[in-house]
Amino acid sequence: MLLTPLFRALLFVTLFCAVLKVAPAAEPFRPKVVVVATFEVGADTGDTPGEFQFWAERERLTESVVVPGLDHPVCYNPATGVFGVVSGTTVRSGLQLFALGLDPRFDFSRSYWLINGIAGVDPGRAAEGSAAWARHVLDGDIAYEIDSREAPADWPYGIMALGNKSPLTKPVIPAWAPKPMAWTLNPGLVAWAYARTKDLALADSPAAAAHRALYADFPAVQKGPVVLLGDSFASCRYWHGAVLQKWADDWAAFYTDGRGDATMTNMEDHGLANALTRLDALGKVRFDRVLVLRTGSNFSRPPTGQSAAASMVAEYQGMLPALEAAHKVGSTVVAALLADWPTHETTTPTAE
Repeated sequence: MLLTPLFRALLFVTLFCAVLKVAPAAEPFRPKVVVVATFEVGADTGDTPGEFQFWAERERLTESVVVPGLDHPVCYNPATGVFGVVSGTTVRSGLQLFALGLDPRFDFSRSYWLINGIAGVDPGRAAEGSAAWARHVLDGDIAYEIDSREAPADWPYGIMALGNKSPLTKPVIPAWAPKPMAWTLNPGLVAWAYARTKDLALADSPAAAAHRALYADFPAVQKGPVVLLGDSFASCRYWHGAVLQKWADDWAAFYTDGRGDATMTNMEDHGLANALTRLDALGKVRFDRVLVLRTGSNFSRPPTGQSAAASMVAEYQGMLPALEAAHKVGSTVVAALLADWPTHETTTPTAE
């Protein structure tokens, strides 16, 4: 029987497909825990540490993958499923995290996220070297502002919320303004993390102890470094001083109906929280599996008798204790998640 050209072509395609060995699609990365640090100093290992170095060294994050949109390779330990990300600093860090969440090579559907970094700690709440699990993340960037020297006499500072007429009243966010101004983390997960770490002994140093002595009229400072529940107040402006600490305290209370505070101040967490909630809405991550742990490398206001200007530019005396606390407290929770991964993969832990 003569084969028509069309039949011969169809037969050839059928036979070709039968013998063709197609390479299987690469399995996606499925992180169990993603640790997000915001900066590193020099190399990832072996030199002066930034936020990422202790994680890279102690969790053996020896493998890496380049992700478009990130300035630093994503590092990981294939044996444990712990991944480490350096997001960059300020609110722009959220853009890098968003780029990571959209990378099709990753499946974050069951991942936990630990935002882990240093901060300015309010001496009214804790000492340098302390570690605070956030219940809320506050946005301190979006505001009306005038120079405080031009503010009415009854204004405590020259900053107020969008849509307000005075900083003395609770803000009502206008329809056109960005939202939210506060993100609430999973209360059960935060309580679970705190319960497992609240009694940890944290690192200290002679320099940090000497600096604490200047804050003799702050009882919380005199307790030394501790683990506590304390919220994250984030703003790209590096602010300092008693007046602006009051502003942060007021805003934290305003935007959480009195439930939040401004224990730790930093420049990234509002950007990171915004990115993760948007990725959650896209089905890429789970925001109910996000933890924020900040540790005090410096104080957010000066000791009695010292100016805010001098205090703001002083060397950080709590830097190394803060980096040690960030890893010790954070890694304790990471280890607990991994120890019972068959359960935690499908069921988010909560306080008992």
